[in-house]
This record gives sequence, structure tokens and C-alpha cells, in this order.
Amino acid sequence: MNKMMNDQELHVLAVDDSNIDRKVIERLLKVSSFKVTVVDSGSRALQYLGLEDNNNNSTHFDDLKVNMIITDYSMPGMTGFELLKKIKNSSTLKEIPVVIMSSENILTRIDRCLEEGAEDYLLKPVKLSDVRRLKDSILKTENRGVEEVENNRKRKRGDDRLPVLPSSLSCHKNVSMSPPASPQQAAPKLC
Repeated sequence: MNKMMNDQELHVLAVDDSNIDRKVIERLLKVSSFKVTVVDSGSRALQYLGLEDNNNNSTHFDDLKVNMIITDYSMPGMTGFELLKKIKNSSTLKEIPVVIMSSENILTRIDRCLEEGAEDYLLKPVKLSDVRRLKDSILKTENRGVEEVENNRKRKRGDDRLPVLPSSLSCHKNVSMSPPASPQQAAPKLC
């Protein structure tokens, strides 16, 4: 089962208004064997995810499952924090891990993002080691989700029930479980 998840290419939606930063994060993700879709704003990310349609301008790029969203914090229009809140408030998208990137190391901002549900907060410039760590985290989360689905499926089928021993193998046949009447009375022989 884990092999199946590792063979599958994980899909990341990368959001950054800076063309250079988009290219850098896209390259790091691709080197780490991610499928990458890049957009230049929070509203474009929401369009891609199907949460926001600008009249008839809906640009659903392709219908791939998104395994993670990595977004810049400081963007014009909608910040990465506002995007995070919209995703975490969505019943269909709230399980997708969201990682915030920023060149500003502001503790209150970091805490606020993590409290709102961010998976991680990365300082720019993002390094290859950061991306690899994220991949390991996503694989664990995805594998745990696949295992939970499989366990639920087994439970529904009854595959995880304990086997019932035939009565001929039971060694507690006709044994009284009440305490002896006196200390001198012998304890029953169990088998």
C-alpha cells in the first residue's frame, strides 16, 4: 500500500505573485518529483480549486487532486493567510495541507498561520531540504489516510473480527466461575 502511494506523483499548487519566486519553488518541487501547478494570486488558486468563479471566467486547469498548497504570505489582493483561512473553512478542501512561505520572520505571523491550520511556515529562500521534508510529511499523511480508508473498508466487511474458537477447543467448558465456598475446597481444573 505504501509503495502505491510512493509511486504516485504528488500534486502541489504553488501560489506566489513574484514570477522569480514561482519559478524557484516550481523548480524545487519538480526536482523533488512533485507534479506542480503554479498560479500568481490567491484568487487564481481559489479558481483552480473550484471555490471561486469570476463570472464565466472559470479556469479549471486540469482536474488533478491537489495534495498540498504552498503559498506566499504577502501578495496583493488576497494574502496567503486569507487563502489559508478560505481553504480551512471549506468543507471540501480543509484536509489539504497548506504551507505558508515568507521572507519575513515575524513570530506573531508564524503563530497566527499555524493556529489557523497551516501545516508549516517556511522562510524564503525555500531550500531543497525544506521541500523534501514537506514531501515526507505529505507521504505520511496520505499513507495514513489510505490506511484509514482500508481499515474502514475491512471493518464494514467484518474482516477484522476475531475468530471464534470451536467449542471442542474451549478449555473452560462447564467450569464454574464462582469463588470456592471454603479455602480448603479445591479450585476447578481448567484444562
